[in-house]
Amino acid sequence: MGHIKEPKGVDFIIKSEPLTDKEQAAISEFIKNYKIKHSKKKTTIAKKTTISNTGKKEFA
Repeated sequence: MGHIKEPKGVDFIIKSEPLTDKEQAAISEFIKNYKIKHSKKKTTIAKKTTISNTGKKEFA
């Protein structure tokens, strides 16, 4: 599909019909599933423990 450039001094006004409740629910469900599927997974970083020369655990 191409891009239609508006001539100077002309405004294209597009009015669409309102969505039905069923269409709104379907779109909302799609967006919700898309966000769940494509969201970045949060990861937790585990603290590393090391044992020093004195034998005590130290947290890094």
